[in-house]
Amino acid sequence: MNADHARWISTFLEAQAAELDASENTLLAYGRDLKGFAEFADEKRIGFADITRADIEAFMVDCDTMGLAQSTRARRLSAIKQLYRFAYEEGWRTDNPAIKIKGPGRAKSLPKILSEDQVEALLTTARNHGRNRDDHLRNTCLMELLYATGMRVSELVTLPVAAARGEPHMLLVKGKGGKERMVPLSAPARDALAAWLAARDGAEDDARIKTGAKPSPFLFPSGGKTGHLTRHRFYGLIKEIAVAAGVSPAAVTPHRLRHAFATHLLAHGADLRSIQTLLGHADISTTEIYTHVLEERLKDLVLTHHPLADTD
Repeated sequence: MNADHARWISTFLEAQAAELDASENTLLAYGRDLKGFAEFADEKRIGFADITRADIEAFMVDCDTMGLAQSTRARRLSAIKQLYRFAYEEGWRTDNPAIKIKGPGRAKSLPKILSEDQVEALLTTARNHGRNRDDHLRNTCLMELLYATGMRVSELVTLPVAAARGEPHMLLVKGKGGKERMVPLSAPARDALAAWLAARDGAEDDARIKTGAKPSPFLFPSGGKTGHLTRHRFYGLIKEIAVAAGVSPAAVTPHRLRHAFATHLLAHGADLRSIQTLLGHADISTTEIYTHVLEERLKDLVLTHHPLADTD
């Protein structure tokens, strides 16, 4: 595998681990599938940056010729699509050559989401979770912001404190590839943000008086080397809150709350383009996974309101 292909794959896998809390097995599967694609590209002497739709389709034909199972071929194409979606969002490509390629027919899995009742239980529990009042306020702010905005966890923990000043109704979020977007805040999220900001600033003032510590540029500061709450610590924290709330911790991750944000908005009437903007998706196809919610809503609308729906 040439160095450029290895760099693309390793950077992509690191992002999958950071953004989606991808398991080690998932990352290994992605790595195996993309290694096969890289070997194909090496044989053809084509760089990932120059791959075309026809090249990817030729690779899929090769997989079929080798007698690979339908599920294996579908998984390989999925890995390639994920890689090029990431490359597009990072600005490595100005297009996604895999976006319109149809797979061998494997059923598309829907994102696993949390119900509105489960989310409410998590938010309620966060208000009293932690060692002290400051922990309660921080945990409440973290959970309210995550659910109110649909931010990626990496975007949340690295939020600059400057973005929270002035009782904002919108937050400026820097997403993948340095792309910025504005996300609105709900009233509960604004209240949680104001309460946490007051507590955070008070603790920082005390630390500056006692030790001369410099102010942190982050909304959620930490004494670690990053200077802010880490993605891994928040991942553990959300599991603790889930246990305390009586929600299965296996069902709760930061990314599941992002899915819940999108799905619940769609269920209450938001349109797909607005969701795409709020989530920071570069391509509408990424957001279309949530259309099952629209389909269910339309089905319910017909069954409930069509004059011939009640045949009893």
